[in-house]
Parts: sequence; structure tokens; C-alpha cells
Amino acid sequence: MGTKTQGLSGELRRPDSQGRIAIGKEHADETYAIEKLSNGDILLRPVVVMHKREAWLFTNEAALASVKRGLEQAAAGETHDLGSFAHDEDDDGETD
Repeated sequence: MGTKTQGLSGELRRPDSQGRIAIGKEHADETYAIEKLSNGDILLRPVVVMHKREAWLFTNEAALASVKRGLEQAAAGETHDLGSFAHDEDDDGETD
């Protein structure tokens, strides 16, 4: 796959005819942000991508704390059956 080179901490890889560089099967299901640095280096940063409708939770400290508290309570078996919420759905399956 790659070859070790004197003076470099990693391996050398050459892009294929399509401009692709293989980084190994262990990274096959990961997503990376690609940053091209001013010195010519290319930096790959592992990232997690989420839907915009879900991102608000991580910018709302009170809501995130509430969700975490609920998960801790559920893990400890501290749950209460509130019945069905089916009557709260619209015709399209969405809640208001």
C-alpha cells in the first residue's frame, strides 16, 4: 500500500488516475472535512454530520441537559408510561 520514507512520520501515497488517495479500509465509513493549508499540506479532520433540524439541540444548553438527564433516568430504569401520543399527530404523521 504505502511506503515508509526517511524523515517523514507517515507513509507516502500517490493519487490514482482519478486523483484519489486510499487511507485504509478502517476509515471506509467515516466522513472527513478536508482543509488545504497555506503551506500546501492537506489535513483530514474526522467529522460527524447531522441534519440541521437536530443541530439546535447542541446549541441549547438547557435542552441538551434535559435530554442527558432523561437518558440517565431511562438507563437507571426511572421511566413512567405516559400512554400513546398518536392522537397528537397530524394526517401527515408530524406533530405540531
